[in-house]
Amino acid sequence: MSVTTIKVPGELRDRIGAEARARGLTAAQLIAALLDEQGRTARFAAFGRAFAGADDAYRRDTEAWDATSADGMPR
Repeated sequence: MSVTTIKVPGELRDRIGAEARARGLTAAQLIAALLDEQGRTARFAAFGRAFAGADDAYRRDTEAWDATSADGMPR
């Protein structure tokens, strides 16, 4: 594993350290977790935008699937 030093303001360094300690993580683990969370959020947002642009036929199809998902019987 390679190590890289980044320059951040002291206040930010302290915030990272405090949050990492509170979660029982290293600073690197905290940063990785936050980036993972941000990535998931971005993917969900992209999906939401794509779904919002779906045509009516797609919406009807997914509504039909949703209606049968509980018991397999159309409603």
